[in-house]
Order: sequence, then C-alpha cells, then structure tokens
Amino acid sequence: MKTAVIYARYSSDAQTEQSIEGQLRVCQEYAQKNDILILDTYIDRAMSGTNDMRPDFQRMIAESKKRAWNYVIVYKLDRFSRNKYESAQYEYALNRNGVRILSAMENIPDTPEGIILKSVIEGMNQYYSMDLAQKVKRGMRENRLKGNFQGGNLLYGYRVEGKKILINEDTAEIVRFIYEEYASGSTVRKIVDTLTARGVLYRGKPFALNTIYGILKNEKYSGTYKYGEDVIDNMYPQIVATEMFEKVRAKINSNRYGKKPIKVVYLLRNKM
Repeated sequence: MKTAVIYARYSSDAQTEQSIEGQLRVCQEYAQKNDILILDTYIDRAMSGTNDMRPDFQRMIAESKKRAWNYVIVYKLDRFSRNKYESAQYEYALNRNGVRILSAMENIPDTPEGIILKSVIEGMNQYYSMDLAQKVKRGMRENRLKGNFQGGNLLYGYRVEGKKILINEDTAEIVRFIYEEYASGSTVRKIVDTLTARGVLYRGKPFALNTIYGILKNEKYSGTYKYGEDVIDNMYPQIVATEMFEKVRAKINSNRYGKKPIKVVYLLRNKM
C-alpha cells in the first residue's frame, strides 16, 4: 500500500490552529481518495516558509532517509517552501530517499509538463512572498514618515494615544532629571542610587546602570528618530533639549576610555 506523511505549516502568530486543522483535513481527504495510508504528521507553527529553519521540516527531511514512506502530502506547495531554490534542494533530497511531494490542492501531473507547472507555481510562491514583504516594509516606512507609533515596547517617558506618541509627564520628569544630573557632573552610579533612594522605579523595577546609559544615549529623547537613511522628527516629542542631549553625548564619548590620561601609545588601544 502507498504510504505518506503530511507536512503542515502556518506563517505567523496572526494565524491560528484552525489553519493547521484545515490543512490536515484536506490532506487526509486527498490521501483517502488516492488510497494512501498516512503514517505521521509534521507541523511547524508560526514559521516562515521563506527559510528552512523549521524544526519539524528538518526532522521530516532527516527521517525520510529511513524510507518508511513514499510521499509527503502538503496542502499546497507553498506550505513546503516559499523559496524555490530551497524547495528544489529539499525535493531533491527527498527524491534520493524515494519520496515524492504531493500537493492536495494543486493538480500537478507526473509528466514532463508537470515539471514546468511545478516550477511556475514555486516561482509564483516566492514572488508572492517577496512582494508581500516589500509591501509590508513600504507600509511601515509610510507609517514612520507620518509619525505613527510602530508598536512594540514604548520608550520610557512616553505614552500612546491612538497612533500618536505623547509625552508622559510623570516619567518624562525622571528622564530630564537623569540628563541634568549627568550633565552637571553626577556619575551614573550616583544617579541610580538617588533614584533608588527616592523609590523611583523603571517598569516596576529599580533603575540599573545599563538602563541609565540607554536613556542617556537614546537620540529619540531629543525628538529625532533615525531608521536606516530616514530621519524622522515628527514621531517622538522632544523631552530633552538638543543642546542638553549633545552635551551629554559629548561627555559620554569623552569618558568612554576613562578619565586617566594615557601617554603611552598602545597598539591595541581603542581596538579591544
């Protein structure tokens, strides 16, 4: 009797387990219609098909060497891969182990013409994936240029209302205090101790040295946000004056290698 395994995958957390259930149902119906016995299933959840870094996918390829089944059944070829080069590479590996790929939803004949049809489908799958990624990047760039919040962790000192980032005056005062103290000569350790003594917390926890340094180095507090070649000045309202930010940045750079003058020219200084 002909035997097979099913490989199912969905791409992102936005999709659900129902996507997997639907793929499995269609593949099982296809197997029953074609007198194929299903021996196992391999499932990757929230995994992109544009690369092969998928645990169950790699396990399936490795276990095909046992030659325990004849086919891999997928809902569509784009579930197997959206990269035509990787698709060809892994299909070749399966073929060497006596395994063929079957698409439950795409009627690809086992003929020379079927090879051309399959190549076209795989090329279209990769085109769709690359085109979608390009559109997503373009949309995100347009949102940035409009000054809209992109999601993720919000920078300390700000709040979000709708899609716009606004100053949170309660925490913004702490940011200003940190800049003013450092600019006037306080060390980062002293700033941490002062904030801890006052009971001021950072996201529910005491401030740490790295947290203070991160705030002091973040150009967004001066109202400027750089992403690639784009300079966006309408997303983060200015909490720290530009002059203050530049003063602090210059001080951080001057303290980078310590305050003691080094008269000896070491070969690896500034390199290690």
